[in-house]
Amino acid sequence: MPDPGLRERALGFLSRREYSRLELKRKLAPHAEHEHEVESLLDDFAARGWLSEARFTEQVVHARRSKFGAQRIVHELKEKGISADAVAAILPDLRESELETARAVWAKKFGALPQDARERAKQMRFLMSRGFSSGTIGKVLRGGGE
Repeated sequence: MPDPGLRERALGFLSRREYSRLELKRKLAPHAEHEHEVESLLDDFAARGWLSEARFTEQVVHARRSKFGAQRIVHELKEKGISADAVAAILPDLRESELETARAVWAKKFGALPQDARERAKQMRFLMSRGFSSGTIGKVLRGGGE
């Protein structure tokens, strides 16, 4: 049976926000005597519905969608241990709204089409750092904010 302190700690984390299984495992591991304690606790939480990959994925997408492109969001989800199936499920929705998001992010930062190659490169780098695809960036810089 897991240490009651470990269970309380995990519930405290989950009461503040959603966590992926990998994130919660990393946070709890230093406080557990054995790794199997953490695993059994996480299995119990998942069975009870307290730890949900789907809810965590929705939360991350909702929080990041207005500022970042699909590539960056997908990368973040994979880093946090989300399964390839869960990532594949949200990808079409992310790609569908990527152009509008890119236009909004671009308009907030720049608002005017680049006047020369140097300015165009700067705007492209900015959008790439936000995780937008090169095709989307091209459309934004060709068409502006319309």
